[in-house]
Amino acid sequence: MSDIHKWRKSSYSGDAANNCVEVTRAPDAAILLRESDEPQTVIATTPAALRALTQAVRAGRFDHLSR
Repeated sequence: MSDIHKWRKSSYSGDAANNCVEVTRAPDAAILLRESDEPQTVIATTPAALRALTQAVRAGRFDHLSR
């Protein structure tokens, strides 16, 4: 997949070469996510589902998992 998509690195990743999340959009409008150190593993989601996840993370709904 890396050959046909233009992957963008997360701004939170800083200068880390192989320690970042990358994102791109597929032709069918899906959002594709991958970890740079495992580029062959790609997660596909919809814009709405990704938006719901990021809103939940920002709201702290998963904070209890890190305790």
